[in-house]
Amino acid sequence: MRRPIKKRPTVSPDEQYNSENVSRLINYVMLRGQKETARKIVYGAFEMIKNAKDGGGDPLEIFEAALQNAGPQMEVRSRRVGGANYQVPREVRPERRLAIALRNLIASARSQKGVPMHKALAVELMQAAREEGSAVKKKDDMHKMAEANRAFAHFAW
Repeated sequence: MRRPIKKRPTVSPDEQYNSENVSRLINYVMLRGQKETARKIVYGAFEMIKNAKDGGGDPLEIFEAALQNAGPQMEVRSRRVGGANYQVPREVRPERRLAIALRNLIASARSQKGVPMHKALAVELMQAAREEGSAVKKKDDMHKMAEANRAFAHFAW
């Protein structure tokens, strides 16, 4: 018998942009329960995107484009068959795709040392919206791995 589908808690939209995805971004940026600091980082990054000279514009549109470009379509999951582990390519569910995209965007922004987090996040979001940057590279690597292991797709059941 299958397990019941987990009921996920709903995220309330943020005050400024009235978007659930922005609220999720704030929650992912947050460290040690400091939500107000996370809000300042995210809203500061959106302000930088709005005022950017090169390709600035509506921060919400750029953020949504970055999520689309940084979210993978396929991933590999490890599956044990007959004593051997196979990397089986699987399609990514939409909610997991969003979570991976947010995680990769924030991880690549945090990896930029010596730069304030709001600047690093703004740069990473703008690069991801243009299909550049390390978050999009992680997605491409995931797709390449899924493509390389396409021979084991018949183990996905």
